[in-house]
Amino acid sequence: MNQNIQMVDLIGQHAKIQSELEHAMKRVMETGAFVKGPEVAAFAEELAAFTGAQHVIPCGNGTDALQIALMALGVGPGDEVITTGFTFISTVEVVALLGATPILVDVHPDTFTIDPEQVRAAITTRTKAIVPVHLFGQMADMDALMEISDAHGIPIIEDNAQGIGAAWCGEHRHGQSGTMGLMGTTSFFPSKNLGCMGDGGAIVTSDDETAERCRQIANHGMIQQYHHDVVGINSRLDGLQAAILRVKLQHLRSYIQARQAAAARYDELFEHQAGVHIPVREARSSHVFHQYTLKIDGGRRDALRNHLAEHGIPSGVYYPVPGHAQKAFQQYEYDPDGQPVSTELASCVLSLPMHTELTTEQQEFIAGILCNFMS
Repeated sequence: MNQNIQMVDLIGQHAKIQSELEHAMKRVMETGAFVKGPEVAAFAEELAAFTGAQHVIPCGNGTDALQIALMALGVGPGDEVITTGFTFISTVEVVALLGATPILVDVHPDTFTIDPEQVRAAITTRTKAIVPVHLFGQMADMDALMEISDAHGIPIIEDNAQGIGAAWCGEHRHGQSGTMGLMGTTSFFPSKNLGCMGDGGAIVTSDDETAERCRQIANHGMIQQYHHDVVGINSRLDGLQAAILRVKLQHLRSYIQARQAAAARYDELFEHQAGVHIPVREARSSHVFHQYTLKIDGGRRDALRNHLAEHGIPSGVYYPVPGHAQKAFQQYEYDPDGQPVSTELASCVLSLPMHTELTTEQQEFIAGILCNFMS
């Protein structure tokens, strides 16, 4: 049976809200405000209300958001930024682009998020920021990370590109993803839980001064038109994308619930399958399942992926080459044996189709093909 399974089904998602999307895009066309304008301002206000942050600074994409956040801290040559290489390259790339040194530490083998004890050990007098990644939709250990941040006076920038809508409820701290550190950054790439129909991103913060710096940097270093007080960049969310995001933000909670329900179904289907490890949940964080990522034993991941493809089932490997092993970062001379967990995960993780339109029938088909191979 042809299940027509997609890794991410945006066509199906958009079909259900087509009239809302068309109305939103029509508003933009009628105003002609394609850059900045009322839709961008309204989206920033609505996202701030959703997250609980005081300020949202929309920008061109998630990578720009990270770069702007680091620039707002004055990160540059001679500085160090602690983060993880088990993530998309942007997190490390922006540090290198600014001439600073990315200090990579390993991740937990179960939650895949940055190891706070390794963060603590990596701090030096040159450490300018810590950038944890809320990977696959689950928050890093913000209790421990905020304790480290407070003790050393080092700001945290949360890379929240995959975790928007997640929440932390620790023993001493709680908050929405992206709002617990000094800044949080996010991406609205179409496949994200809150995605537009192009590129988009944002920085969130509740610090007034930081927000003002981010706005200035994202706008060519301007506050007053044609008066450039700092060197900035040109990074703007356009009006059409903002209008689309305003519509989808209204549905984000239901989208998250659909992903969580799909993850629970996967859990049940793989619960007793030898050689397959379902995602471990961090008890203090909700999980919004940007990805549903298994660990596959026995060096069989790649063969399994090929087997799934033969049956029309897409899958993803996030991420096959950790940052410390990337050719682009060879000048930092990372120890090839220094990130054993990330190296191991790169060889065994496999992400299955995960989206709001996934059906029980499709998941049962996927699980049947997968379990038959692993048995």
